[in-house]
Amino acid sequence: MRKYILAGNWKMNTDITTGIQLSQEIVDQYPTTLENQRTILCPPYTHLFPIEKETKNTPVEVAAQNCHSEKSGAYTGEISVEMLQSLGLKTVILGHSERRSYFGETDEVLKNKVNHALSEGMEIIFCIGESEDQRENEDFLAILKSQMEQAIFQLNEEQFSNIILAYEPVWAIGTGKTASPEQAEEVHAFLRACLEEKYSKETAQNTSILYGGSCKPANANEIFSKPNVDGGLIGGAALKSTDFIALINALTTQKTTR
Repeated sequence: MRKYILAGNWKMNTDITTGIQLSQEIVDQYPTTLENQRTILCPPYTHLFPIEKETKNTPVEVAAQNCHSEKSGAYTGEISVEMLQSLGLKTVILGHSERRSYFGETDEVLKNKVNHALSEGMEIIFCIGESEDQRENEDFLAILKSQMEQAIFQLNEEQFSNIILAYEPVWAIGTGKTASPEQAEEVHAFLRACLEEKYSKETAQNTSILYGGSCKPANANEIFSKPNVDGGLIGGAALKSTDFIALINALTTQKTTR
């Protein structure tokens, strides 16, 4: 049975004081959820240690926003998998559209990061998505499939069991635009079909596929009601505890009724 997951990507937001306060509020307000439901906070690097301590022995997990492809070395400003694991972390986001567009991370770079992180025992939230121009002018589904083929389809089926997919329409990140529930379901169903074609029906059914793109309390119920949407990679709405708790509740409610 695949997991239903809500992951809050804080990006480069909050200072240490407000970050700890936010995590405390989420833990204090945490509702009753499904047995196969997970909640993950992805704060900035500077916050990882205190927030991991704050959430220890609670249902709330902590993950990193990125990591390097090498074990150690002269990589000023970078963070290794070993460093993350020394804090007790087991999950990392890779391939986020902002890493691709602002920092030039190519499919080849991401392939190396994926291979290294998995070899060290990490779980990966791997992001794919299309720009507005690609959606309007190209076969955007083929682009999404290519992103998987170039960066994660070298994995065998056992390795792939440690991948969580996150579909993020780039045109809907921080723009106020949102893919309709029908658009999200179309893509998620396509991605699941790709996984079945590449691996097996079992892998396709067991892989969690999250939606990332301006998901908020006002539209979460509609999006999470879709059968192939297994949760969300949340940006802005993860920075306010009441909004994030509302999203957790929406995911619980919609998947209870399945």
